[in-house]
Amino acid sequence: MISLTSEMTDRKGRHARGWLFYDAECGFCTRVVRWLAHPLHKRGLAIAPLQDPRVGELLGLSREELLRAIRLVMSDGQQFAGAEVFVALARELWWLRPLAWIPSLSGGSSLMRVMYAWVASRRQCRSASVRLSASTGAGGSCL
Repeated sequence: MISLTSEMTDRKGRHARGWLFYDAECGFCTRVVRWLAHPLHKRGLAIAPLQDPRVGELLGLSREELLRAIRLVMSDGQQFAGAEVFVALARELWWLRPLAWIPSLSGGSSLMRVMYAWVASRRQCRSASVRLSASTGAGGSCL
């Protein structure tokens, strides 16, 4: 696998501590990432769309696999997807810390995965609508 730290730098040419990859075709995802952008940047975390052609190659995933969930890849190789991303981000951002404790509760991890899946299935974006239409024959309700 190609190293993200050698291949991807932030806009100022510095190597990022990690990368948050999101679905840029999803209005909900884009709003969440815009809200998190400044605090993440201050902590050395960069942001890029999953649609960037380098991302699939770097992670070894097909476009369909990439667009299933938000992803966080740290420069040390740790990778997180879906609800795990928000737990990892909670360790970085003090005001999200309560999310980091949820998995330690009985059933907490399962609850977070179910909540993430529920939100992801209702997000408003072209890529999700295409996947839902192809797999279920219906568009579903979106956020």
